[in-house]
Amino acid sequence: MKELNYYLSLPWNVKIHKVKDEDGDYYFGQVQEIPEVRADGDTLEECYNLVMEMLASNLEVMIEDKEKIPEPVDKTYSGKFNLRLPKSLHKKLAEEAEDEGISLNQLALYKLSI
Repeated sequence: MKELNYYLSLPWNVKIHKVKDEDGDYYFGQVQEIPEVRADGDTLEECYNLVMEMLASNLEVMIEDKEKIPEPVDKTYSGKFNLRLPKSLHKKLAEEAEDEGISLNQLALYKLSI
């Protein structure tokens, strides 16, 4: 079995998003390949650091227990995709973006990220 430093050097897919709920505003992060590795923090940096600490702890246990550790797949994305939608929805979103003073692209990005 490989050692901890090997696994920590891999390009893990960490997803972090901002949360606003009854507990206030904070960031929640998770490792996609190992969903039980998750943490939250007051700042983006704090959240990321806590997720990475949790990853290291989790990997140590997995290595000790000789569990199979999934390795991340390093995917390359262009950052673009085409989407067809009804004209009425296109109009509604375009008007909302205009009301907010942002581009339709920015509005769509925001709505997809929540």
